[in-house]
Amino acid sequence: MEFIIVTGMSGAGKSTAIKCFEDIGYYCIDNLPPSLLPNFIELINDKNHQYKKIVLGIDIRGGMLFNELFLNLDILKQFRHTILFFECADLELIKRFKETRRIHPLAKEQRIQDALEEERLFLIDIKQKANYIVDTTHILPKDVKELLINIFEQNNEFMGLVITIIVFGFKYGVPVDADLVFDVRFLKNPYYNKHLRAHTGNTMEVRNYVFNDMNTEIFLNKLTDMVGFLAPLYTKEGKNQLVIGIGCTGGKHRSVVVANELGEYLKKNKYMVNIEFRDIEKDTKRGK
Repeated sequence: MEFIIVTGMSGAGKSTAIKCFEDIGYYCIDNLPPSLLPNFIELINDKNHQYKKIVLGIDIRGGMLFNELFLNLDILKQFRHTILFFECADLELIKRFKETRRIHPLAKEQRIQDALEEERLFLIDIKQKANYIVDTTHILPKDVKELLINIFEQNNEFMGLVITIIVFGFKYGVPVDADLVFDVRFLKNPYYNKHLRAHTGNTMEVRNYVFNDMNTEIFLNKLTDMVGFLAPLYTKEGKNQLVIGIGCTGGKHRSVVVANELGEYLKKNKYMVNIEFRDIEKDTKRGK
């Protein structure tokens, strides 16, 4: 039998992950009290049960029972098991709780921010023991499903780092959460070609125009070389989410082309990549 323990921050995507596992054939139980883990294993060891792949959602909703998790994890040593920890930035978690109007399990008598800080203290030990840490700050639910299928069904190597590329326009501001920012305004600008102005960098016409600038390929070679060098070092340092900003004037042409090329390079190197076109639809009459 194979066990996957799904845990992590409330609102970080654990329920989405469990639904994804159900879709690909795992038997899933959410919010299992850790103290019942030995009884559950004894039950499914019965010959009448045919469960081979089992997902257990265990988190802070169990209250003080969560502390019993470590006392009962030893029983899983006889089976193949994986701990999957879901992480997310506090600001994004607060936004999600407000949008869904749900109450954080620890926030019944305190602010969400205080509840998140308390929860992180509870989860320090289990996070250190996790086999995989998935930061969903910039990841859509469909991306979570793709990641889980790649790891657990297709046995693809997970490099331990989820990379988000934010394509933006400098006239709308630099992304505040970007770890690395690259300015591609030095490249030839399709905006000044009246036949390309209304198109985006996702079209072949604009891509070809940008690549007609010999500096584009030179820059991309240097960019991919640097990011390819840095990414494994960030992973080794314990970083699990890297946000790269690629900006031009309006976030519509040059930055889109460069971001797409960088994304393809990183995917070929087995990184989970999400590209966010933040400003691509803004100011279509004046955007660059």
